[in-house]
Amino acid sequence: MNSKKIEDAINQQIKHEEHSSRIYMAMASWCEINGFRGAANFLYKQSDEERMHMLKFVHYVNDRGGYAKLSPLEVPVADFSSLKDVFEQVLKHEEFITQAINKLYELSMDEKDYTTGNFLQWYINEQIEEESTMHEILDKISLVGSDKAGMFHIDKELENLAATKVV
Repeated sequence: MNSKKIEDAINQQIKHEEHSSRIYMAMASWCEINGFRGAANFLYKQSDEERMHMLKFVHYVNDRGGYAKLSPLEVPVADFSSLKDVFEQVLKHEEFITQAINKLYELSMDEKDYTTGNFLQWYINEQIEEESTMHEILDKISLVGSDKAGMFHIDKELENLAATKVV
């Protein structure tokens, strides 16, 4: 890598992506034991997707002559009050990841590492999509409120989203 600052920052992002995978795995498990199989499958896919994001960073650092390193992770929260709570936490986390990617992009520009800036464009676009999807899911959950039939349909829709999600 041309810059130790960039390498260290990407290694921090690797940690964020790996932690994201664990967060979504914990959420999926909660959904599964609380009768939301569709939401669970959606979040299991999200977990897989975050791991793939992590691997893209790992390969990028190593391919550029750096050394991608893994860091210790904190245990994710595993208890939620509702499906709405789960997806509010997902959105909050995705917003955190967006900020982290933006800071990494800003650093790449400061360091004049345009190759890394170009590499990060994919993540910037991905975050726009992720946040939009979570807003849409939360809007639907808010529309049905506590209506059990409505929640059933949302869970089925999340199952369909999971089935079409490419990792």
